[in-house]
Amino acid sequence: METKRTETAIFAGGCFWCMVHPFDEQPGIEAVISGYTGGDVPNPTYEQVCSGKTGHTEAVQITYDPEIMSYRDLVEIYWQQTDPTDAMGQFADRGSSYRPVIFYHDEEQKVIAEQSKANLAASGRFKKPIVTAIEEEKPFYPAEDYHQDYYQKNPLHYQLYSEGSGRQRFKKKHWND
Repeated sequence: METKRTETAIFAGGCFWCMVHPFDEQPGIEAVISGYTGGDVPNPTYEQVCSGKTGHTEAVQITYDPEIMSYRDLVEIYWQQTDPTDAMGQFADRGSSYRPVIFYHDEEQKVIAEQSKANLAASGRFKKPIVTAIEEEKPFYPAEDYHQDYYQKNPLHYQLYSEGSGRQRFKKKHWND
């Protein structure tokens, strides 16, 4: 019996609540988990990460079937969820725990992310420099249960937050083509 091969991708783009939905319903996506990565504190809590003292950022870990969804396509979806010109947060969420980062798992992912970033910079879509970091993956720690699938558990609050933070307005302005 042949086992299905899956891979993982980790993206940070501000509040992880808003990073789950864009990936969750794509073909080939097995799971999208909200969590923390990039820091030095094992098993951090939400409160610890928000303090800015752990080095972690909120992120999503995506398990996907590369036969159906490529890493390159995931990176393209990622760009369309973030403001790649803002290194110190995303939209209403400010600070290092909300910084935009593509965490690569291997050299192939690194090359794809760097090439995609260079293509975005050369596209002229943004007037400011593309500052999203591309960093080697560190241990990923799932967030508390109440953060998982937030858009499904709390659809009204999620929608109000996504609109109120400025994320939806930004996406419409820069990616509505």
